[in-house]
Amino acid sequence: MLSVIIATLDSERRLVQTLAALVPGATAGLISEVLVADGGSRDDTAIVADVAGCRWLADNGSLGARLKSAAARVRAPWLLFLRPGTILDGPWIGEANRFIAHQPVGAAAGVFRFDSTRETVLARLRRALAVAAGGGPRPEQGLLVSRQFYAEIGGHSAIAAQPQTELLRRIGRRRTTRLAANAYQG
Repeated sequence: MLSVIIATLDSERRLVQTLAALVPGATAGLISEVLVADGGSRDDTAIVADVAGCRWLADNGSLGARLKSAAARVRAPWLLFLRPGTILDGPWIGEANRFIAHQPVGAAAGVFRFDSTRETVLARLRRALAVAAGGGPRPEQGLLVSRQFYAEIGGHSAIAAQPQTELLRRIGRRRTTRLAANAYQG
């Protein structure tokens, strides 16, 4: 039902945290696969992914190109893009299931609420400035989107400096539902 895509680069410790939080989703049957799209890690990211049973895509291209290539290789009709170190709290499974089963009219994507209480003071300040500047959802919140819609909007840009942020901007706030489960950076 759901393919998780995580782009990594020397992310072994952060990847462990994210994968551990996904285990309940896999045991519940929500996650059918996890694909790690790596940009040339020199640490043990590949070993972590292998031990966890993830599919591996090594590509030294841009972040956007890696994410788009990964999305083209997965099998499930729904995609969940996460950054290494993003941890989803317990209710995320029910929220994702509800969103997929009863996608709200006009909504094309779902993001999790970001739990800023676990952030550093500097990270909170950056987030507050982004919100004040009219910023919408951020990549740290994860992105749940159907493969069909992802393809319709062209996926991640291979040339954008921040392809995850740029994709969220193209989706827009009006077509994004904030799911009632938290994400935070571990």
